[in-house]
Amino acid sequence: MSGWDRGILCSFMVLLAGLEPDVVGQSVRYPGPVCAVNGSTLTLPCSFTPIRSFTDTLHRQVLLQIVRVRWCKNHPICQRTTPSVYDSQSQVNHPRYNYLGDLKGNCTLQIRDLQKGDEATLRFRMEANHTGGHFTNQTGVTVTVVDQTSLRINSSSDETQLRSGQTVSLICTSNCSFHQLHVVWFKDGEALSHSGPALNLGPVSAKDSGNYTCALKSSISTRSQPCSLLVNDGNNVPMIVGVVSTGLLALGALILCVFLIKSRAKAAEQKGQRSEGVQVELKCHDNIYRHALELGGHQQEASQTEEDLNYASIQFQNKHQTRRLDGAEDAVIYTSLANRG
Repeated sequence: MSGWDRGILCSFMVLLAGLEPDVVGQSVRYPGPVCAVNGSTLTLPCSFTPIRSFTDTLHRQVLLQIVRVRWCKNHPICQRTTPSVYDSQSQVNHPRYNYLGDLKGNCTLQIRDLQKGDEATLRFRMEANHTGGHFTNQTGVTVTVVDQTSLRINSSSDETQLRSGQTVSLICTSNCSFHQLHVVWFKDGEALSHSGPALNLGPVSAKDSGNYTCALKSSISTRSQPCSLLVNDGNNVPMIVGVVSTGLLALGALILCVFLIKSRAKAAEQKGQRSEGVQVELKCHDNIYRHALELGGHQQEASQTEEDLNYASIQFQNKHQTRRLDGAEDAVIYTSLANRG
Protein backbone atom coordinates (compact mmCIF):
# COMPACT_ATOMS: atom_id res chain seq x y z
CA MET A 1 0.00 0.00 0.00
CA SER A 2 1.39 3.38 -1.03
CA GLY A 3 1.79 6.29 1.31
CA TRP A 4 -1.10 8.06 -0.41
CA ASP A 5 -3.45 5.14 0.11
CA ARG A 6 -2.44 4.84 3.75
CA GLY A 7 -3.17 8.55 4.22
CA ILE A 8 -6.67 8.24 2.76
CA LEU A 9 -7.40 5.20 4.90
CA CYS A 10 -6.23 6.93 8.06
CA SER A 11 -8.31 10.02 7.29
CA PHE A 12 -11.39 7.89 6.68
CA MET A 13 -10.91 6.03 9.98
CA VAL A 14 -10.51 9.32 11.84
CA LEU A 15 -13.72 10.58 10.26
CA LEU A 16 -15.61 7.48 11.36
CA ALA A 17 -14.20 7.77 14.85
CA GLY A 18 -15.45 11.34 15.04
CA LEU A 19 -18.93 10.51 13.75
CA GLU A 20 -19.59 7.20 15.53
CA PRO A 21 -20.67 8.49 18.95
CA ASP A 22 -22.89 11.23 17.53
CA VAL A 23 -24.55 9.02 14.87
CA VAL A 24 -25.55 6.58 17.55
CA GLY A 25 -27.13 9.49 19.43
CA GLN A 26 -29.51 10.33 16.58
CA SER A 27 -33.07 9.11 17.17
CA VAL A 28 -36.73 9.64 16.35
CA ARG A 29 -39.43 8.48 18.81
CA TYR A 30 -42.80 7.61 17.27
CA PRO A 31 -46.01 6.51 19.02
CA GLY A 32 -47.08 2.90 18.64
CA PRO A 33 -49.50 1.75 15.91
CA VAL A 34 -52.48 4.09 15.82
CA CYS A 35 -56.11 3.36 15.02
CA ALA A 36 -58.52 6.24 14.38
CA VAL A 37 -62.06 6.77 13.15
CA ASN A 38 -62.80 8.17 9.72
CA GLY A 39 -63.50 11.90 9.96
CA SER A 40 -61.74 12.43 13.29
CA THR A 41 -58.64 14.50 14.05
CA LEU A 42 -55.52 12.46 14.78
CA THR A 43 -52.41 13.79 16.54
CA LEU A 44 -49.16 11.81 16.31
CA PRO A 45 -46.78 12.81 19.14
CA CYS A 46 -43.20 12.65 17.92
CA SER A 47 -39.77 13.79 19.13
CA PHE A 48 -36.28 13.63 17.63
CA THR A 49 -32.69 14.02 18.81
CA PRO A 50 -30.17 15.31 16.21
CA ILE A 51 -26.39 15.21 16.46
CA ARG A 52 -24.83 18.54 17.29
CA SER A 53 -21.40 18.21 15.63
CA PHE A 54 -18.88 15.93 14.00
CA THR A 55 -15.13 15.98 13.29
CA ASP A 56 -14.10 16.42 9.67
CA THR A 57 -10.97 15.07 7.89
CA LEU A 58 -8.90 17.99 9.11
CA HIS A 59 -9.84 17.18 12.73
CA ARG A 60 -12.03 20.23 12.94
CA GLN A 61 -15.23 20.19 14.96
CA VAL A 62 -18.12 20.99 12.64
CA LEU A 63 -21.34 22.22 14.30
CA LEU A 64 -24.59 20.90 12.86
CA GLN A 65 -27.98 22.56 12.66
CA ILE A 66 -31.26 21.07 11.45
CA VAL A 67 -32.46 23.10 8.47
CA ARG A 68 -35.23 20.89 7.06
CA VAL A 69 -37.80 18.34 8.31
CA ARG A 70 -40.13 16.13 6.31
CA TRP A 71 -42.97 13.62 6.73
CA CYS A 72 -43.69 11.13 3.95
CA LYS A 73 -45.94 8.09 3.39
CA ASN A 74 -44.81 4.53 2.70
CA HIS A 75 -41.20 5.40 1.80
CA PRO A 76 -38.24 3.93 3.75
CA ILE A 77 -35.89 6.91 3.43
CA CYS A 78 -38.16 9.90 2.68
CA GLN A 79 -35.44 11.80 0.77
CA ARG A 80 -34.84 13.85 -2.37
CA THR A 81 -37.87 13.77 -4.69
CA THR A 82 -39.99 11.49 -2.49
CA PRO A 83 -43.53 12.95 -2.23
CA SER A 84 -44.11 14.39 1.24
CA VAL A 85 -47.26 15.16 3.17
CA TYR A 86 -45.23 17.87 4.88
CA ASP A 87 -41.95 19.59 3.92
CA SER A 88 -40.68 22.58 5.91
CA GLN A 89 -39.04 23.99 2.77
CA SER A 90 -42.13 23.64 0.61
CA GLN A 91 -44.76 26.32 0.12
CA VAL A 92 -47.38 23.75 -0.89
CA ASN A 93 -48.13 21.06 1.68
CA HIS A 94 -51.07 18.76 2.17
CA PRO A 95 -53.93 20.91 3.51
CA ARG A 96 -55.05 18.36 6.12
CA TYR A 97 -51.55 17.63 7.48
CA ASN A 98 -50.44 20.18 10.06
CA TYR A 99 -46.91 20.15 11.49
CA LEU A 100 -47.03 21.03 15.20
CA GLY A 101 -43.30 20.60 15.78
CA ASP A 102 -40.14 22.62 15.17
CA LEU A 103 -36.52 22.19 13.97
CA LYS A 104 -35.10 21.49 17.43
CA GLY A 105 -36.68 18.30 18.78
CA ASN A 106 -40.46 18.24 18.33
CA CYS A 107 -41.80 16.45 15.23
CA THR A 108 -45.52 16.12 16.18
CA LEU A 109 -47.87 15.79 13.21
CA GLN A 110 -51.63 16.35 13.15
CA ILE A 111 -54.07 14.99 10.54
CA ARG A 112 -57.48 16.66 10.30
CA ASP A 113 -60.62 15.08 8.81
CA LEU A 114 -59.03 11.66 8.66
CA GLN A 115 -59.85 9.64 5.52
CA LYS A 116 -59.32 6.08 4.39
CA GLY A 117 -56.50 7.23 2.07
CA ASP A 118 -54.52 8.40 5.11
CA GLU A 119 -54.00 4.78 6.12
CA ALA A 120 -50.23 4.31 5.71
CA THR A 121 -46.86 4.06 7.44
CA LEU A 122 -45.56 7.57 8.05
CA ARG A 123 -41.85 8.37 8.54
CA PHE A 124 -40.01 11.48 9.70
CA ARG A 125 -36.70 12.75 8.27
CA MET A 126 -34.37 15.44 9.59
CA GLU A 127 -31.79 17.17 7.40
CA ALA A 128 -28.88 19.29 8.68
CA ASN A 129 -26.56 21.85 7.09
CA HIS A 130 -24.19 18.95 6.38
CA THR A 131 -25.04 15.49 5.01
CA GLY A 132 -23.50 13.97 8.11
CA GLY A 133 -26.51 15.16 10.09
CA HIS A 134 -29.24 13.72 7.82
CA PHE A 135 -31.31 10.93 9.41
CA THR A 136 -34.55 8.97 8.82
CA ASN A 137 -35.96 6.53 11.36
CA GLN A 138 -37.32 3.75 9.16
CA THR A 139 -39.50 2.26 11.88
CA GLY A 140 -42.21 4.85 11.26
CA VAL A 141 -45.73 4.90 12.70
CA THR A 142 -48.56 2.86 11.17
CA VAL A 143 -51.97 4.53 10.97
CA THR A 144 -55.16 2.48 10.54
CA VAL A 145 -58.46 4.17 9.65
CA VAL A 146 -61.80 2.55 10.50
CA ASP A 147 -65.32 3.67 9.57
CA GLN A 148 -66.95 2.87 12.91
CA THR A 149 -65.97 1.44 16.23
CA SER A 150 -67.86 0.00 19.17
CA LEU A 151 -67.09 1.67 22.48
CA ARG A 152 -67.29 0.15 25.93
CA ILE A 153 -66.62 1.35 29.48
CA ASN A 154 -64.26 -0.42 31.86
CA SER A 155 -64.47 0.40 35.56
CA SER A 156 -61.55 0.38 37.99
CA SER A 157 -63.90 -1.24 40.51
CA ASP A 158 -65.45 -4.69 40.13
CA GLU A 159 -68.47 -3.54 42.14
CA THR A 160 -71.39 -1.60 40.68
CA GLN A 161 -72.54 -0.59 44.17
CA LEU A 162 -70.13 1.77 45.89
CA ARG A 163 -69.96 3.21 49.38
CA SER A 164 -69.99 6.94 49.92
CA GLY A 165 -66.43 8.32 49.90
CA GLN A 166 -64.94 5.76 47.52
CA THR A 167 -63.19 6.66 44.23
CA VAL A 168 -63.69 5.03 40.84
CA SER A 169 -62.34 5.56 37.30
CA LEU A 170 -64.38 4.85 34.17
CA ILE A 171 -62.28 4.24 31.05
CA CYS A 172 -63.75 4.47 27.53
CA THR A 173 -62.13 1.86 25.26
CA SER A 174 -62.66 0.53 21.77
CA ASN A 175 -62.24 -2.63 19.74
CA CYS A 176 -59.49 -0.70 17.91
CA SER A 177 -56.23 0.09 19.73
CA PHE A 178 -56.50 3.86 19.84
CA HIS A 179 -53.50 5.98 20.65
CA GLN A 180 -55.66 9.02 21.29
CA LEU A 181 -59.40 9.23 21.82
CA HIS A 182 -61.40 12.45 21.66
CA VAL A 183 -64.08 11.27 24.07
CA VAL A 184 -67.14 12.98 25.56
CA TRP A 185 -69.10 11.65 28.55
CA PHE A 186 -72.80 11.50 29.47
CA LYS A 187 -74.66 10.78 32.70
CA ASP A 188 -78.30 9.72 32.38
CA GLY A 189 -78.23 11.17 28.85
CA GLU A 190 -76.92 14.59 29.92
CA ALA A 191 -73.51 15.74 28.62
CA LEU A 192 -70.75 16.20 31.19
CA SER A 193 -68.09 18.91 31.00
CA HIS A 194 -65.27 16.36 31.26
CA SER A 195 -63.62 15.01 28.10
CA GLY A 196 -60.95 12.38 27.63
CA PRO A 197 -60.70 8.57 27.70
CA ALA A 198 -60.83 8.38 31.54
CA LEU A 199 -63.51 9.79 33.84
CA ASN A 200 -62.38 9.94 37.48
CA LEU A 201 -65.08 10.11 40.16
CA GLY A 202 -64.44 10.56 43.84
CA PRO A 203 -65.01 10.82 46.59
CA VAL A 204 -68.43 9.68 45.38
CA SER A 205 -71.80 10.41 46.98
CA ALA A 206 -75.40 9.56 46.25
CA LYS A 207 -75.59 12.26 43.55
CA ASP A 208 -73.02 10.32 41.49
CA SER A 209 -75.43 7.39 41.06
CA GLY A 210 -76.62 6.94 37.48
CA ASN A 211 -75.94 5.48 34.03
CA TYR A 212 -72.74 6.64 32.33
CA THR A 213 -71.98 6.44 28.59
CA CYS A 214 -69.15 7.68 26.37
CA ALA A 215 -68.89 8.62 22.70
CA LEU A 216 -66.34 9.95 20.24
CA LYS A 217 -66.50 13.68 19.79
CA SER A 218 -66.70 13.18 16.02
CA SER A 219 -69.67 10.78 16.37
CA ILE A 220 -71.71 11.69 19.45
CA SER A 221 -74.75 9.72 18.28
CA THR A 222 -72.80 6.43 18.55
CA ARG A 223 -72.46 5.80 22.26
CA SER A 224 -71.20 2.97 24.41
CA GLN A 225 -73.34 0.62 26.42
CA PRO A 226 -74.29 2.26 29.74
CA CYS A 227 -72.26 1.63 32.87
CA SER A 228 -74.48 1.80 35.98
CA LEU A 229 -73.20 3.07 39.31
CA LEU A 230 -75.11 3.00 42.60
CA VAL A 231 -73.67 4.85 45.58
CA ASN A 232 -75.03 3.88 49.00
CA ASP A 233 -74.92 6.61 51.62
CA GLY A 234 -73.70 4.73 54.71
CA ASN A 235 -75.25 7.29 57.11
CA ASN A 236 -78.80 6.16 56.25
CA VAL A 237 -78.26 2.46 56.97
CA PRO A 238 -78.39 2.61 60.82
CA MET A 239 -81.46 4.84 60.72
CA ILE A 240 -83.30 2.50 58.36
CA VAL A 241 -82.37 -0.54 60.44
CA GLY A 242 -83.49 1.24 63.60
CA VAL A 243 -86.87 2.19 62.16
CA VAL A 244 -87.52 -1.33 60.88
CA SER A 245 -86.46 -2.91 64.18
CA THR A 246 -88.67 -0.56 66.21
CA GLY A 247 -91.63 -1.25 63.96
CA LEU A 248 -91.20 -5.02 64.28
CA LEU A 249 -90.94 -4.79 68.07
CA ALA A 250 -94.09 -2.67 68.28
CA LEU A 251 -96.00 -5.06 66.04
CA GLY A 252 -94.89 -8.05 68.12
CA ALA A 253 -95.94 -6.33 71.36
CA LEU A 254 -99.34 -5.44 69.91
CA ILE A 255 -100.02 -8.99 68.72
CA LEU A 256 -99.00 -10.43 72.10
CA CYS A 257 -101.23 -8.00 73.99
CA VAL A 258 -104.26 -8.72 71.79
CA PHE A 259 -103.70 -12.45 72.30
CA LEU A 260 -103.62 -12.00 76.09
CA ILE A 261 -106.80 -9.89 76.01
CA LYS A 262 -108.74 -12.49 74.05
CA SER A 263 -107.45 -15.38 76.18
CA ARG A 264 -108.29 -13.74 79.50
CA ALA A 265 -111.63 -12.40 78.29
CA LYS A 266 -112.61 -15.89 77.15
CA ALA A 267 -111.57 -17.37 80.50
CA ALA A 268 -113.48 -14.64 82.39
CA GLU A 269 -116.60 -15.32 80.32
CA GLN A 270 -116.46 -19.02 81.06
CA LYS A 271 -115.97 -18.50 84.80
CA GLY A 272 -118.33 -15.55 85.08
CA GLN A 273 -115.60 -13.25 86.31
CA ARG A 274 -116.77 -10.05 84.73
CA SER A 275 -114.65 -7.61 86.70
CA GLU A 276 -111.41 -9.49 85.97
CA GLY A 277 -111.98 -9.27 82.20
CA VAL A 278 -112.60 -5.55 82.42
CA GLN A 279 -109.44 -4.98 84.48
CA VAL A 280 -107.32 -7.00 82.06
CA GLU A 281 -108.82 -5.02 79.20
CA LEU A 282 -107.93 -1.69 80.78
CA LYS A 283 -104.44 -2.75 81.82
CA CYS A 284 -103.54 -4.13 78.40
CA HIS A 285 -104.82 -1.10 76.55
CA ASP A 286 -103.01 1.16 78.91
CA ASN A 287 -99.73 -0.60 78.00
CA ILE A 288 -100.49 -0.36 74.27
CA TYR A 289 -101.28 3.33 74.63
CA ARG A 290 -97.95 4.06 76.40
CA HIS A 291 -96.00 2.05 73.83
CA ALA A 292 -97.68 3.93 70.99
CA LEU A 293 -96.68 7.24 72.58
CA GLU A 294 -93.03 6.12 72.67
CA LEU A 295 -93.06 5.11 68.98
CA GLY A 296 -94.56 8.37 67.76
CA GLY A 297 -97.61 10.55 67.87
CA HIS A 298 -98.78 9.39 64.46
CA GLN A 299 -99.96 6.03 65.96
CA GLN A 300 -101.98 7.55 68.85
CA GLU A 301 -105.27 8.02 67.01
CA ALA A 302 -105.33 4.49 65.61
CA SER A 303 -104.48 2.96 69.02
CA GLN A 304 -107.12 5.06 70.80
CA THR A 305 -109.82 4.11 68.28
CA GLU A 306 -109.03 0.42 68.66
CA GLU A 307 -109.09 0.77 72.47
CA ASP A 308 -112.52 2.42 72.43
CA LEU A 309 -113.98 -0.26 70.16
CA ASN A 310 -112.60 -3.16 72.21
CA TYR A 311 -113.65 -1.52 75.51
CA ALA A 312 -117.18 -0.90 74.25
CA SER A 313 -117.41 -4.50 73.06
CA ILE A 314 -116.45 -5.94 76.41
CA GLN A 315 -118.72 -3.52 78.30
CA PHE A 316 -121.61 -4.53 76.10
CA GLN A 317 -120.93 -8.19 76.79
CA ASN A 318 -120.71 -7.52 80.56
CA LYS A 319 -124.05 -5.67 80.58
CA HIS A 320 -125.65 -8.45 78.63
CA GLN A 321 -124.35 -11.05 81.05
CA THR A 322 -125.57 -8.91 84.05
CA ARG A 323 -129.05 -8.67 82.61
CA ARG A 324 -129.22 -12.42 82.09
CA LEU A 325 -128.09 -13.07 85.69
CA ASP A 326 -130.60 -10.56 87.10
CA GLY A 327 -133.40 -12.20 85.15
CA ALA A 328 -132.44 -15.60 86.42
CA GLU A 329 -132.44 -14.38 90.03
CA ASP A 330 -135.96 -12.85 89.62
CA ALA A 331 -137.24 -16.13 88.23
CA VAL A 332 -135.85 -18.08 91.19
CA ILE A 333 -137.42 -15.69 93.73
CA TYR A 334 -140.79 -15.81 91.95
CA THR A 335 -140.81 -19.60 91.89
CA SER A 336 -139.98 -19.77 95.60
CA LEU A 337 -142.86 -17.47 96.57
CA ALA A 338 -145.28 -19.40 94.42
CA ASN A 339 -144.39 -22.66 96.07
CA ARG A 340 -144.79 -21.18 99.56
CA GLY A 341 -148.17 -19.82 98.72
